[in-house]
This record gives sequence, C-alpha cells and structure tokens, in this order.
Amino acid sequence: MLNQSVKKGIDWLTLFLYFTLVIMGWFTIYSASLPLEETSVLDLSQIYGRQMLFIFLSIPLIFILLFLDAKIFERLSFVFYGIGILLLMGLFVFGVTKKGQTNWYQFGGFGFQPSEFVKTATALLLAKYLSFSQINLKIFKHQLLAFAIIGLPILLILMQPDAGSAMIFLSLIFVLNREGLPTWYIIAGISAIVLFILSLIFNPLYIGIGFFVIALVHYFNNKKISRNPFLYLFVSLLVFGFVFSVSYVYNNILEPHQKDRIDVLLGDNVDLKNEGYNLNQSMIAIGSGGWTGKGYLEGTQTKGGFVPEQHTDYIFTTVGEEWGFVGSTLVILLFASLFLRILYLAENQKTKFSRVYGYCVATYLFTHFFVNIAMLVKLFPTIGVPLPFFSYGGSSLWAFTIMLFIFIKLDANKVNEW
Repeated sequence: MLNQSVKKGIDWLTLFLYFTLVIMGWFTIYSASLPLEETSVLDLSQIYGRQMLFIFLSIPLIFILLFLDAKIFERLSFVFYGIGILLLMGLFVFGVTKKGQTNWYQFGGFGFQPSEFVKTATALLLAKYLSFSQINLKIFKHQLLAFAIIGLPILLILMQPDAGSAMIFLSLIFVLNREGLPTWYIIAGISAIVLFILSLIFNPLYIGIGFFVIALVHYFNNKKISRNPFLYLFVSLLVFGFVFSVSYVYNNILEPHQKDRIDVLLGDNVDLKNEGYNLNQSMIAIGSGGWTGKGYLEGTQTKGGFVPEQHTDYIFTTVGEEWGFVGSTLVILLFASLFLRILYLAENQKTKFSRVYGYCVATYLFTHFFVNIAMLVKLFPTIGVPLPFFSYGGSSLWAFTIMLFIFIKLDANKVNEW
C-alpha cells in the first residue's frame, strides 16, 4: 500500500484522465484490430490482446514509481540520461531495422524502442541543469549546454533515421523559452519552416525580395529601439541564401519518402494509389463519421482495413469514423484537460526541478497529440508519431506512463520539498 503522505498528495484528476484515455485507447485498438473470428481479449496473438498485457504491466510500474523516493529522479538524472544515450548508440550494433529505420531492439515477439524512454531521461537532465541557481538562459554558454542536452539524442535518432521522434525533442525549446531563452529562437525556427514551405511553392527570388521589403519597412518604422542596419542586411542576406538553398536540399538531401510526405502535404502531383494513399484514406474515414459516427465496431473503413497502420499512427481515424465529431471532440477535450492540468500543477511546484520537468511532460504530450492528429487532416507531414495512450505499443504506453507518473510523484511530494 502507498503511504499516507503519497495518497494525500496524489492529484487524482490527473490519474482519472490518464486511466480514462488508456481505457478509451484500448477500446479503439480493439475495434481497429478486431479479427473476423471472435477470440479472447487476452489473446496475445492479437494486437488488442498484447495491448491489454501492456496495460496490465503498467499497473505495477505505476506503483513502483509512486513508492520510489522523489529525490531519486533528480539525483540520478544524469545516470538515466547516460543509459538512454548508450541504448540509442547500441541500436547501431544490436538494433533491428524496420521500414528503413534502425530504432528497435527485438526480444522474441516484443520490440523495445529506446527513443520513447530517452524523452523522459532528457527532460529529467534538462530540469536538473536548469534548476541550478546560476543558470541564466540569456547567457550564450548556458544556452549551449541546454541545447547540447537536447541535441545529442536528436543527433543519434536522426542517424537511425527517425525524423519524427527527433522532432519531438525540438519541442523542448518552448520549455527553454519559459525558463528565459530569448523568444527570437522560436521566431527564427518558425520562420525557417514557413520560408522552406513557401520556397517550394513560389519562386525563391520573389520570397527573398518580399522579405527584404518587409525588413526595410520594419527598419524605418522601428524608431523606439536601437536599429543596426548591418544586422538587418545580414538577416536579409541569410534569408536569401536560405530560400535559394531549399531546392538543392529538397532534390539532393531529402530521402524519397520524405519528399513524398512534403508533396502530399502540399498536394503536389500526389498519386492517391501510392504515397498519397494513407492520408487520403484517413481523411475519408474521419469524414465518413459525420456528427455522431457510425457506431462502435461499425466503421466500414476500419473493418475493411482500408487505412494502413490504423492501430498505430492512424488510430484517431477509428475515433473519427466510429465516434464522429462529437466523440472526437470528447477525446480532444480529455487530452486538453490533461495538458492544462499538468501545466497548472507545474506552475504550482515548489522547486524549479519539478516545475521544469512538468513543463517538459506537458510539451511532449501536446506535441505528440497535435502532430498525430494534424498529420491525419493534412495540416502536417506524415512522420510516424504515436498518439499518447491510444496508439498500439508497449514502448509508447510504458514511456508515457513513466513520464507522467514521475511528475505525479514529484507533485505528490511537493509538501515535503520545503
């Protein structure tokens, strides 16, 4: 049994939201993977049977996390991070290649994806580093070490190559911004993405000239702060160089499947029988659900197997088809409630370590959620990001469970942090 102080400190609303999403996720997986012949829900030869096993095994994992001394996560953050980096490096020797990516260890019939767990280790070490009183993210050398903590796993994951998982780590820049990193880093990153996309649609020369005109207008109207004409010129030249390099990067550096995903997003000469098939089928499935859906286990697209990988990256298409707009909205509201609750708890932590870690958890979960759903409705390229607590997989479920319950433990312990 849990001791009285832990019981008293646990945020039961977060617990309720977690178990609600996990249970709804299992029922969705069951529908997306139901065979023609009826079998037991514990049939390990079936996807839903294995997912049920993963859920059962999550229970003792939760109790272990809640029993541990909360200070262990801060004290051993560097050890957890080091183990995670070694696991990522070990993939290049012992990893199994699936769909061109060497990002799994295989043990019999079960796989283990270390990048899912390294997210938590990175959040712990980043929280530990930022909790030092002398750290100021307005100082460049302090920024460099924070970027290095995030950048090392990104580099190893990109070498697998797994751009989707690597991109999730980049979302931690919002946590750094919350802790003092200048906002222009985020503005520069978003601007680069927008310029990259625009350069694939329009003539780079027009984009460069347009930016230069905007820079001139801003310079002559920006009288309230000190203006450096050389800085404006440098940024303009940087933008010109960037937009004119996009075509080379697209044609010579990106892999064919990466170019296909961008083409699908932009609707550029897409073959709906090949690279555009998955997205087209997912949009058909979601759209066919209407307002109230076709009913649980009644989705024709789901039953017919028309949406590939529906139990993993495309799991939300089952929600859209069978539960409709109303059911999809309910799921989105549950996720939003979880994000907002974590942010609220993070803001009320009594130590900087717990606060920063809480923001990392909220950022990770939101990024997974947003990207997974956005890619199904053609708002984001398809990059293979699971939907937390819904997508099939032990690695995904356990990693999110560990990530969340470490924070629940830290929050429950805040009464002892004075």
